[in-house]
Amino acid sequence: MKKLVLPSVFQFSFLCFLLLICLNIEAQSQTCDPNGSIDGTTPPPGQCNQENNFDCCVEGEIYTTYACSPPVSTNTPATLTINSFQQGGDGGGPSKCDNQYHSDAELVVALSTGWFNQRSRCNKFININSNGKSVRALVVDECDSQVGCDADHAYQPPCRNNIVDASKAVWIALGVPESEQGELDVTWSDS
Repeated sequence: MKKLVLPSVFQFSFLCFLLLICLNIEAQSQTCDPNGSIDGTTPPPGQCNQENNFDCCVEGEIYTTYACSPPVSTNTPATLTINSFQQGGDGGGPSKCDNQYHSDAELVVALSTGWFNQRSRCNKFININSNGKSVRALVVDECDSQVGCDADHAYQPPCRNNIVDASKAVWIALGVPESEQGELDVTWSDS
């Protein structure tokens, strides 16, 4: 007759520890999957503001939407884009946090929908790092990852889920020459 061998308390504890590590790694590496799409529409003549070389929505194009963003850490990877928060600028309407427009000289940003987190970061500062420099900027708006291609969004496609959309002042503070402003790999964290 075979003898039943049971794991020792040490072996059982070790297996539980490994399982917890695996679960933690999986939770930390969760991705943010698309949650839908919208159809592009042709903007009325003169209605798509391309001030900072933004693309306008295109009839027949399908644009991916997101309700989430990658997890936030002390060094969250992101793509910095440029935006004018001024009235008449390419940012569309007033900022969601304070219903105001902001000068291009102010250190302000909009965050993708998931990072904006239902306004939980409104009027709070974040630190943005790139090119060996760091800048502290105020969150004033959402870079909408769920809606776009309409008048409220200046007929621009929805934002990707990893965007920090920044005023010209932020780009200047990071030492980026105007000729190179547009998109830049950065990291950011809550301040």
